[in-house]
Amino acid sequence: MSNFQDDLFDKVQKQSDVNPNDIHKVADSVKNADFSDEKTVRELVQRLAKMADKPIPKSKEDRIVETITKNNMPMDMQTINNMFKK
Repeated sequence: MSNFQDDLFDKVQKQSDVNPNDIHKVADSVKNADFSDEKTVRELVQRLAKMADKPIPKSKEDRIVETITKNNMPMDMQTINNMFKK
């Protein structure tokens, strides 16, 4: 796994108390998912929010889904972190 992925999983676990193994299980379940499909992405976002026991306001969910489906995902930790704090 890359340093970026390790850092991301560590940060997720510290902030949400979600086990990285659970994240890997979710990732494995969506390996062939179509991330340009809004329904697929929305279900994934909701599933992850539930795992973390962190409700996501509809407006934030919409922004995350739009970012992913339009393939505008940032690749640096600070930008990703800021996106989830908004």
